Amino acid sequence: MSSGPTPPPEGAEGEDPEIAAFLAHLRDIRGHSPHTVQAYRRDLNRLRGLHAGPWAGLKAADMRRITGQLARQGRHARSIQRFLSAARGFFAHQVEHGRMPHNPATGLRGPRAGRALPRDLDVDQAQQALEPPAGDNDSTTVRRDRAMLELLYSSGLRLSELTGLDCGDLDLEAGLVRVLGKGRRERSVPVGRMAREAVREWLALRGDWAAPDEPALFVTRRGTRIGNRTVQRQVAAAGRRAGLDVRLHPHRLRHAFASHLLESSGDLRAIQELLGHANLETTQIYTHLDYQHLAQVYDAAHPRARRRRQQSSE
Repeated sequence: MSSGPTPPPEGAEGEDPEIAAFLAHLRDIRGHSPHTVQAYRRDLNRLRGLHAGPWAGLKAADMRRITGQLARQGRHARSIQRFLSAARGFFAHQVEHGRMPHNPATGLRGPRAGRALPRDLDVDQAQQALEPPAGDNDSTTVRRDRAMLELLYSSGLRLSELTGLDCGDLDLEAGLVRVLGKGRRERSVPVGRMAREAVREWLALRGDWAAPDEPALFVTRRGTRIGNRTVQRQVAAAGRRAGLDVRLHPHRLRHAFASHLLESSGDLRAIQELLGHANLETTQIYTHLDYQHLAQVYDAAHPRARRRRQQSSE
């Protein structure tokens, strides 16, 4: 079953004359390639099929409705973004020639294309990565690295948040760490029992390296605040020692923190707060949910949604 009208082939009789004029402008005046012109033709003919009225009467609300319709048909986010780009260009041309009073696609944003997520670490793999290396488990380096790994996984810290920690940011008795996140937003995050134990063991040895006036929680052998690259190297080495089939890095531990907590609690809002995300959409990306799924849940559960669905079936 077709999801919509079939666009007319290039140069076909019956193609909207205003679309044809715009495509000719792209080809002859702006010098676009035949491939680009054909892509614009497909998108604009699709738009014509979804809006049969005069172009001058098209409003921003109509474009939002059309974009939503494409999303419900399962169009990929990048396809919808390209469609909107073609529409904006066409409408701008119409406005320039006095055929439309305004551009109804101005400021309209399509859905975000999905971002590649790090492969999951299951709970067992995370535990393997946090195990100290066999042999010299009491060395200062081993204690420091274990404390860093435990904090990354226990509290879901970003790499820059970990390296920016000062000793005064920790309250081990209360089991909290104060974090300065993106946009200089401050939050307090719980520190798990194993992480508190690992940090205490590191603090017992930290004075061997750090100068008395050094505030940084994690330092190098030279006594200076540890850098991001050093943490990345040490985390990757822990993954290799654990025999993981994926490269371990701080962001993967943060992602594991969010995923494992969501599996146990199902509380997306709480995880948003713990991760320090300004909006829920970012948390949704980290935790494998998608808005199509959330919309399905809404349609199935919300009284208003059920009523709307019942009315549409009458």
